[in-house]
Amino acid sequence: MKVCIVGASGKLGRYMVQHCLDRGYDVACVCRPESVAKLDDFKDRISIFPAMTDDRNVIAKAVAGCDSVLTVLVPWGMKKYASRTAQAVLDLAPPDARLVFSCGWHISHDGKDVYSWQFKTLVAVFGFVGRLFRIVDLNDQVEACRRIFQSNTRWTVVRGSDLEEGPSQGLPVWSAHVGDPILASNLTRRIDFALFMVEALTDDALVRKAPAIVGCETESAKTYAAVASS
Repeated sequence: MKVCIVGASGKLGRYMVQHCLDRGYDVACVCRPESVAKLDDFKDRISIFPAMTDDRNVIAKAVAGCDSVLTVLVPWGMKKYASRTAQAVLDLAPPDARLVFSCGWHISHDGKDVYSWQFKTLVAVFGFVGRLFRIVDLNDQVEACRRIFQSNTRWTVVRGSDLEEGPSQGLPVWSAHVGDPILASNLTRRIDFALFMVEALTDDALVRKAPAIVGCETESAKTYAAVASS
């Protein structure tokens, strides 16, 4: 399988690179020119396309001939970076390519997610501060996902919980809606978020779904598993 990873130089992206290489995939990576050195550990085993991830000319070259595209949707700045990146991938990836995008729990596919007041407050404050200092625009990530949800591509949007570092605990569990009891622990290892993204490439059950994930070893996941098996 040939896979393009858009946004490969960040922590999540580098974990995805490693998971893909472990599976013997042919990997092409798009990352900002100033971040290319972060991929030095893999440079002899991957193709690198240095560019901003919303550069349509470079995206077209990077995704050419790819079976799948993994995209980290980062809402940096105030220039619609996330939505422009998503649109480039939607427009330029091969028509039958499997497209998997990353985002956070704040994205809702069908409006049926149930958020705590603490979560809603955190998102509101983070979004306000990000826009105030022109660092992050969460609304642009919402727009990016709206475009993905309305597309006719073979997409999956993986919605990550809070993240932590540490060795892999295994494939995260998921649910269709934030607020479901299995997700209550709200914590996933970043390496396992990447694992879920890569595994989604070959899981047709996730096509056109927006799974919200949580670590398989968290208290809520283990409680749910115990109840389900009783």
